[in-house]
Amino acid sequence: MTTDHSLGWEAVADRFIAIRSEIGATLVRSWAKECLAPTSPIVDVGCGSGVPIAKALNDDGFVVFGIDASRSLVSAFHDNLPAVPVACETAQDSSFFGRTFEGAISIGLIFLLDANDQQRVLSKIADALDPGGRLLFSAPEQACEWNDTLTGRASLSLGADAYATCLNKVGLDLVCCLTDDGGNNYYDAAKRQ
Repeated sequence: MTTDHSLGWEAVADRFIAIRSEIGATLVRSWAKECLAPTSPIVDVGCGSGVPIAKALNDDGFVVFGIDASRSLVSAFHDNLPAVPVACETAQDSSFFGRTFEGAISIGLIFLLDANDQQRVLSKIADALDPGGRLLFSAPEQACEWNDTLTGRASLSLGADAYATCLNKVGLDLVCCLTDDGGNNYYDAAKRQ
């Protein structure tokens, strides 16, 4: 029996691609334009098929890199953005392309991990950011648990206070929380200089 490193996303990849809406793309685009210089390198951790987030950033001239643990989603990402580097690996074990970035986004991934892996991934992202770099990730503002509607797996938000503490431990300062047009919460953090 093989281990599913995608935490159930490989099995639902086609369905996820079919239902993924544009929600969040406008917020991420605005954030990137406000917080990062044009053509900045951005890593999309948990990039899925690349649509709509990585595609929007790429269309805006940012240099995008993708990481996702689902082979099918990485294949779709490559089809959607053939010139954009993408790695099929878990965020927990990613090499982050052996480089650093001015920006990092993780939309719809962090809360799918258990508390220890959330801390681990946030730490790895912080290590992959240049000083002054920015991270934007999505998770509910309140501490809560629920089952993901597609995979049925447990999801966990540590809540705003716990995320602020976690970010601080890995060298990031929480700048603010943002809300997209679907009511989803995002944490905007900056790496200390």
